[in-house]
Amino acid sequence: MKLTDEMGLEIAERRRVRLTSPDRPVLPGETVTKAQIMAYYDAVAERMLPHIEKRALSLVRVPHGSKPFFQKHDTGGFPDAMKRVAIVLKESDKQDHFYVTDIEGIMAGVQMSTLEFHIWGSHIDTLETPDRIIFDIDPDEGLEFKEVREAARRIREVLREWGLESYPMVTGGKGIHVIAPLKPETEWPLVKLFCRTFAQKLEDNEPDHFTANIRKVERKGRMFVDYLRNERGATAIAPFSTRARPGIPCAVPVSWDELDTLKAANAFTLETAAARAHEPDPWPDYFKLTQSITRAMVESVAGPLKDLKL
Repeated sequence: MKLTDEMGLEIAERRRVRLTSPDRPVLPGETVTKAQIMAYYDAVAERMLPHIEKRALSLVRVPHGSKPFFQKHDTGGFPDAMKRVAIVLKESDKQDHFYVTDIEGIMAGVQMSTLEFHIWGSHIDTLETPDRIIFDIDPDEGLEFKEVREAARRIREVLREWGLESYPMVTGGKGIHVIAPLKPETEWPLVKLFCRTFAQKLEDNEPDHFTANIRKVERKGRMFVDYLRNERGATAIAPFSTRARPGIPCAVPVSWDELDTLKAANAFTLETAAARAHEPDPWPDYFKLTQSITRAMVESVAGPLKDLKL
């Protein structure tokens, strides 16, 4: 699927999005333009929206001449299609967070030079009860992608032992996200405790392959199982988001069978990711599952809750 500036301009006009500097490359040294990014999100919107709509967002923006930077809160100047919701954070008073409900919201983010959309693990109307968990497999330098694939499959197996089905997504970077959808009924502290203990037990049982320690010096040929995205306020790259990286790769959901055929986590370009969004969904049952993390599961993995400080 070829994405052109003309397509992006036509889409912006049809969607009534004011698109400035449409032919400007979105990153220094790249040829991909803002108009092509607009055309890309129009192509993937139907597949992307169920994963991103009504979730608080963190944005990675790259305004002209700047370096990529994270933006979590509304600082003014954004189009109204980017919705706002006030959220109380532990470290401060209420802050306005962005969220979107439609393709126009995503395109408004593109107009504001957003290249990455990162999502909370809960919806804005069930903010305190996450509806997904995610384990981000971050490999040590020098490890081959086949080892990352094997680590993802191992995490899938262990999650299945807890009755949780999961799905893989290549991130557009170096790693794989293993994502398990949940019924939004267990609050963040218990979900985080389950995920933290899950990652620690992976390290305890398979110390040659996994570490739950974020420090790079601790990896030493192992995979860091990043469980830290499973807490209130943390975000992870959204399915089908572009990445602010060389070549503008995309984060793309894949099936477990397809995972074995991929040579890298950044294998999907704008064109191949856009084409993928029009193929059969590799996660056909994702929104149909009714699995959950229960208090009994948390106690089984972490010990009696009455003895714990959450």
